[in-house]
Amino acid sequence: MKRDWAYLTRLTGGKSVTIERITINDQGIAIEGQFELPPLAKLAAEDQVFVAVFVKSHGSIKQMEKHFGISYPTVKSRLNRIAAQLDFVDVETISETGGVLERLERGEISVNEAIEVLRKGDNNE
Repeated sequence: MKRDWAYLTRLTGGKSVTIERITINDQGIAIEGQFELPPLAKLAAEDQVFVAVFVKSHGSIKQMEKHFGISYPTVKSRLNRIAAQLDFVDVETISETGGVLERLERGEISVNEAIEVLRKGDNNE
């Protein structure tokens, strides 16, 4: 049962899938409805493994190179390709927020200016 996700991913071939029944095995509870797969579960099985190894290696590209026997540019390229499929996290907004705080720390902008920039960022979502 542990590797059923890989079979399911291959079976669906990247097509849209709706889950209609979820069972909590230990408790005998079943929930019926229409549920989408989480974004990471929509990735191809090989990409899910790649992401899992990346997380387990604490984001070390050097360890990814060793584990998969591929070069740094290949690791980066594959991560970029996978990231393009995961639109549920807005990395630019996170980066912009960090930049505002750094500018505030350096005294380049006032507290009020920082608050205004952060508010505008919230409105874009």
